[in-house]
Amino acid sequence: MSSLPPLFLDLAIILVTAGVITVIFKWLKQPLVLGYIVAGFFIGPYFPWFPAITDKTDIHVWSDIGIVFLMFALGLEFSIKKLKKVGATGAITALTELAIMFVLGFTLGHILGWKSMNCIFLGCMLSISSTTIIIKSFDDLKLKQQKFTSSVTAVLVVEDLIAVLLLVILSTLSVSKHFNGMELVGSLVKLAFFLIIWFVFGIYFIPSFLRWMRRYMTEETLCVVAVGLCFGMVVLASYAGFSTALGAFVMGAILAETIEADVIHKIVTPIKNLFGAVFFVSVGMLVQPQILVKYIVPVLAIALTVIFFKSSAATLGMLLSGKTVKTAMQSGFCFCQIGEFSFIIAGLGLSFGVIDDFLYPIIVSVSIITTFVTPYMIKGASPAYEKLWPKVPVSVKNLLDNYIEQSKQKKDPGPAQVFLKKHISSIVLYSSILIAEMALSMALLKPWLNTLFVNKNGAPSLLGNLIGLLVTLVAMTPFVWALVVRHVNRPAIKELINKNEISQVLVLPILLLRYFLAVAFLGFVVSRYIHITVGLLLVLLIVIIVFVVFTNRHWRFYQRIENQFVQNFNSRQAQQSFKIPAILENNFYLERIPVSPYSPYAGRRLCDSRFRQDFGINVVSIERADRIYDLPGKDMVIMPADKLSVMGNEDQIAQLRAVLDVEPDMLIHDHSENEMNIYRLTVRHDSPFKDLDFVHANFQSEYNAMIIAIERDGEYLLNPSASTVFREGDIVWFVSPDELEISRFLRD
Repeated sequence: MSSLPPLFLDLAIILVTAGVITVIFKWLKQPLVLGYIVAGFFIGPYFPWFPAITDKTDIHVWSDIGIVFLMFALGLEFSIKKLKKVGATGAITALTELAIMFVLGFTLGHILGWKSMNCIFLGCMLSISSTTIIIKSFDDLKLKQQKFTSSVTAVLVVEDLIAVLLLVILSTLSVSKHFNGMELVGSLVKLAFFLIIWFVFGIYFIPSFLRWMRRYMTEETLCVVAVGLCFGMVVLASYAGFSTALGAFVMGAILAETIEADVIHKIVTPIKNLFGAVFFVSVGMLVQPQILVKYIVPVLAIALTVIFFKSSAATLGMLLSGKTVKTAMQSGFCFCQIGEFSFIIAGLGLSFGVIDDFLYPIIVSVSIITTFVTPYMIKGASPAYEKLWPKVPVSVKNLLDNYIEQSKQKKDPGPAQVFLKKHISSIVLYSSILIAEMALSMALLKPWLNTLFVNKNGAPSLLGNLIGLLVTLVAMTPFVWALVVRHVNRPAIKELINKNEISQVLVLPILLLRYFLAVAFLGFVVSRYIHITVGLLLVLLIVIIVFVVFTNRHWRFYQRIENQFVQNFNSRQAQQSFKIPAILENNFYLERIPVSPYSPYAGRRLCDSRFRQDFGINVVSIERADRIYDLPGKDMVIMPADKLSVMGNEDQIAQLRAVLDVEPDMLIHDHSENEMNIYRLTVRHDSPFKDLDFVHANFQSEYNAMIIAIERDGEYLLNPSASTVFREGDIVWFVSPDELEISRFLRD
């Protein structure tokens, strides 16, 4: 028998220890994430009185998988529409927090007497919060459906994108000792390009693929497909030079726009919980008590800076973005920790040898301390608001209220702004698609054709190049047409030029840029396959053919592509009864809440629920199995597993959710003591049931018993019908929870 791989023993130690510790933390009513970290410390290499794991490399891989599933689940709950809606909030808050924390980190490093490169890296490490810690805390505290969490998630997404750029900047600084602005711009363009391509192609193809295979779908196949798509995007993101967490989030956000999103989230959650536990345990394994003792002053100084100033900076950013004071504090208090990206930044500095060795364990220790504090900070946000807000001077309150009110007022953009927005977005979108098509053609199609079609000298033949050129141009033509023609309304443009002097400067260059890019893309592709001179002539010929002969045909073909994209993008939203107008979104929002079997409202009629009277809530629709009942009647009964679409404000829906989506006090209940008993009764010559059928015997109504079988002449009649007549000698088998009423009939 072969020896057991070390991974099995390590996983056994991790999961058993984590299970025991988290049960204790659950009993103590503490967040589970803290239990995982404590468990990791116990089985880590720095706690000598407990079995330690033997293969750290495998555990590190498993923890990376945990991050992937955590980010994938986050993307499933946070769609592209939400990201677009709260994108400004995320950007303002993240940039505010980044600026403040970088300055504080850099200054604190100098106060501690560290060299400049240590200070720069410290400022960057303190700027990025831990997405996994915050999301796990939301899970533990049952806050994922709170309205402020969408703003928090937007900030986390922006921070992760900023972290990617910070890695580029720090890499440049580490190598060349100076800042390279062009490399940063290139990284920004690269990031924007890949995000656009992933979302556009993902939204176009993936929902269509899932719709096609829906009739063959089971939970098992859907789980395999969803996880496969997740790791496929993780691989693509890694090849493109981005983090695996970003790839997992992107795929989750794409799948969030499909109607399968809820089911995918349900079946992926157990996998996320398992691998997420391994990740948090692996974080706990990094705790080094001797480092805490040796560097106690810088560790505490940095931890306190993160806890107080980072949450304050995030709160300020939320206020600047126009959020209310309560929402700003609820959101800002979540950003009181550093996490996995800080480890990556520290590891980068060590790999280049530009920071001292002591900085990495210090950052790990700070991360552990701030992770412990995070759940309590999140829970304490609302009480802190209730305590502090009444003490704020009236003049400051009025100033904040006026600023928030002004930020909510949306100014209608002028004609020039509308023109610029439409055309710039069109140029970016269609150019990205065309660049992606050209890249695929050059990287895959051209090399394959060059090996398939060769001349006598072994060189690529002209036939292969012509085939590649034709295929590439056919694929590009609809988007070249869209780049040139889409949103080009000649009468509207003429009117815009006549009314606005600024528009005269904007319109012509924008239109010329669209035409120039179209010709440039076509010319580049042609020149890569055949001679440039012939290519230019072919480009001119193609332009004439497209705009003279095939204009209407390409318009219809492109419309089909765009309509399919829009249908896929809105497929999940189409499942809702209606969409709340933007003017009401600040005060009301629509949410689907599942009804738990443990809810006191399960089994009640709507008219008896008093949702409007007690909670101020309106029930818009009820989803049950595959049917949706819009505007349900007052006599409709609320059943377990129903999903109620309700409309109200944040506090009202939070109160209703607490009584609808109720968790059991215990996951498993012991029902081994069966109150139902089985008896047998022999019908004798003096029995009152003799010669009576079941109906007239009133066996169930009179004696609270149900007949399940009759033994007659050595044969059994199972579940006999109501017309069966009792005969002398029959042995009647029945069940009853009540012994007293039937004891006088028991004879054997």
